[in-house]
Amino acid sequence: MSTTVCQVMAFIVSSLGVAGCIVSTAMDMWSTQDLYDNPVTAVFQYQGLWRSCVRQSSGFTECRPYFTILGLPAMFQAVRALMIVGIVLGILGLLVCIFALKCIRIGNMEDSAKANMTLTSGIMFIVAGLCAITGVSVFANMLVTNFWMSTANMYQGMQNVQNRYTFGSALFVGWVAGGLALVGGVMMCLACRGLIPEESRYKAVSYNASGRNISYRTGPYKVGSGYEPETKGRKDAGYEEAARSEDGRRSYPSKYDYV
Repeated sequence: MSTTVCQVMAFIVSSLGVAGCIVSTAMDMWSTQDLYDNPVTAVFQYQGLWRSCVRQSSGFTECRPYFTILGLPAMFQAVRALMIVGIVLGILGLLVCIFALKCIRIGNMEDSAKANMTLTSGIMFIVAGLCAITGVSVFANMLVTNFWMSTANMYQGMQNVQNRYTFGSALFVGWVAGGLALVGGVMMCLACRGLIPEESRYKAVSYNASGRNISYRTGPYKVGSGYEPETKGRKDAGYEEAARSEDGRRSYPSKYDYV
């Protein structure tokens, strides 16, 4: 019962993590304009992985997608790739996990097959969570570096060179989603252990019992008494035949006795 509960809880937690990764990747607020020095502004800018948006004070918002791929920084493209890989692995892990649940019976599937599928889905969830956390952390590192570079330029008198950007809400969603996927994968791997020990324990006991019986059976060959009765029997038979032949010659009459 505990194995089933652990599997169901891991499935729910991992599902939330994968859904959070999808939402975080689709969100536009990965980086938002810093309004610390200018809280009142007519234009507010924020950027995502796929497009950049501008929101005016009137409430009108305009978003423009990134039409080029080669013009984007290499780290930016790496973040995209990590998030996509995490989403794909998470979805595949959910599909495998559905068939691996102990409470769901499909044909004559054994517990050993379910254990292997559970372990596979758990590893997928762990890798998906690590990909999401790594991608969000890399993007956050880029923001921190650009923020301090912009701050240094502002102290040098170049205030209108570029805007400063800080963490957006998508980063926090991505961190939480990656953590949930990671925890769900660990729980799934722990649930896998509950499906294996009984079979392996019974197999080990039967194997040891057969081995002990064989060892006791092979004991008499060390004494070497199996050949002695046969040799003695042969010698005794020889002596008996010789005695019979001698007695027969003496007891049986010859033809001259009848004459």
